[in-house]
Amino acid sequence: MMKDSCHHFLKKGFLVILLIPGILQSQSITNTVQKGYFRNPLGIPMEIVANMGELRANHWHMGLDIRTNQKENQPVYAAAEGYITHIGIRPQSFGRYIIVNHPNGLSTLYAHLNDFFPALEQYVTARQYEQETWAIELDFGPQQFPVSKGQFIAYSGNTGGSQGPHLHFEIFDTKTTKRLNPLLFGFPLQDNVPPDLVKLALYDRSISVYEQTPEFFTVKRTDSGYVIPKMPVLKTGLQKLSFGIQAYDRISGSPNADGIYSAELFVDENAQVRFIIDSIDYAATAYMNAQIDYKYRSNGGAYLQHLSRLPGDRGGVYHSVAGDGVIELADTFRHTIRVEIKDAYKNVSQLSFLLQYDDSLAKRDFQEISHQHFAPNQVNVLEKPDFEVYLPEGCLYDTIQPLYYRNNTASFYAVSGLHQLNDPSIPLHDDITVRIKPDKIIPAERRDKIIIQRNGRGVSNRNAEWQGEWLAASFGDLGTFQAFADVLPPTINELGKGDTINLSPATRIVFTPADNFGIKSFRAELDSQWIRFTNDKSRNWIYVFDERCPYGIHHLKVTVEDMVGNTTTKSWWFKKYPYTPPKKKIPAKKKNSSKKKVTTSKKKAAVKKK
Repeated sequence: MMKDSCHHFLKKGFLVILLIPGILQSQSITNTVQKGYFRNPLGIPMEIVANMGELRANHWHMGLDIRTNQKENQPVYAAAEGYITHIGIRPQSFGRYIIVNHPNGLSTLYAHLNDFFPALEQYVTARQYEQETWAIELDFGPQQFPVSKGQFIAYSGNTGGSQGPHLHFEIFDTKTTKRLNPLLFGFPLQDNVPPDLVKLALYDRSISVYEQTPEFFTVKRTDSGYVIPKMPVLKTGLQKLSFGIQAYDRISGSPNADGIYSAELFVDENAQVRFIIDSIDYAATAYMNAQIDYKYRSNGGAYLQHLSRLPGDRGGVYHSVAGDGVIELADTFRHTIRVEIKDAYKNVSQLSFLLQYDDSLAKRDFQEISHQHFAPNQVNVLEKPDFEVYLPEGCLYDTIQPLYYRNNTASFYAVSGLHQLNDPSIPLHDDITVRIKPDKIIPAERRDKIIIQRNGRGVSNRNAEWQGEWLAASFGDLGTFQAFADVLPPTINELGKGDTINLSPATRIVFTPADNFGIKSFRAELDSQWIRFTNDKSRNWIYVFDERCPYGIHHLKVTVEDMVGNTTTKSWWFKKYPYTPPKKKIPAKKKNSSKKKVTTSKKKAAVKKK
């Protein structure tokens, strides 16, 4: 048997550490990184407001957010030579973005843009009108839009899911699309500040992480590293445990709390497990929900990052050295625990303390659990008379107890009871399939008008699929589920009043269609021709007057469709002519009343003298 495939056991006292050489598969991208190859994609000094690995809702941040001094329309330049291979325009998400392929096998992405450079902007607009769609994705060959290093390609903006003006910038492997940490590529950024450690969390790993609230310990920075104040030894009654940390990083001169690059756990100076954020695939970014204490965060707490891999975590950021980070204390000796966290510039912070099992602190109220549990890495099914849920194999990160409740509802359009399965504080990695049996007879004309709604920290609506007598749909979260008949058409706000509305003073037209279960499509026609309304933030549809609406009288027709095909159409006549704002009237100068009073008093004085 080859040495790398052997299992070795190291015993220190009775603490057993399983060493598996060969399991440690570093995601090091050293061979890929070419420092100095990419330039700052902006023409102003480079400052970042978010790094790769910053913790976000349901994902790691996958690149850098580069500051644009709170302004839009900063020129954006190609970070290296290559060619534009793709552009996209999406509501929320990246908004307007560009991808450039480079000769070194890497690609760069620039997102939340305003206008592309003129030739590209003109090309994209023509394709939008050809396809009659605002949201669009286009691919290009190497000869269509080649770029040189430093060539102007777009203006920065605030489009898509952006919450403020900035440039989102990514570097990734062109072939695999795996995102690489841009801070490793030698951009003009300086960082000599080590990461900050805020608190330590202790978990009982004899039960699921979702069935507990961890025990917290404050930490304090000293000259020799972080310690747990006034606690020379952390004594515990747990024999199977793991740790989590609250930590963040700051780049020199920045007040922003960014994500840490890596963390590693040592027991008696033997490395156990580490996570490292140097390369992540977008297909795996949702595994961030397994790396954090999702339930604690969902209930309003801070981000806590596990120093262990959860059983159902199939992502690539954890690397095992001697196990998955779960510590088993089989003795009462004192063991040295060390946590080492780093940023991308190799600045290091360490927390060290002693850990000891104390039998007097052990819990004695253990009771055998007889109720059903859903376990990770296997298919789980819940079956009730009128409600069923199918959880695929890769859905759960740790064991959960299914908590089900049914309630009848008096909602007029409901066609089923209200079914609750746990709540959204339990994360799901894959979609689950929900099946509901209606408790009302649904007329034939309404059978294609049924949706299933999930509620709980947000609402999700899905078109229901008939499977015999059952209705089915897929969802990405737990919560309450109920079937409704959607018989109401969408609503559209009015353009204005009158037979022919005067829009001469206006610079744009804005519609905010609404529907009780969601809008599927929006279409506008100007004089019987499709006209481009943008939908960048997914609520308002906006048309900015341009050359496609020349001066004169026009007919505008808008059609909105909801998820089940109910439509509403409205039309208006409007006029658009050159408009000059009326000049402000300059008020006439008021006569000086004080002079009058003075004059009158002088006259009275003169009369008295006479």
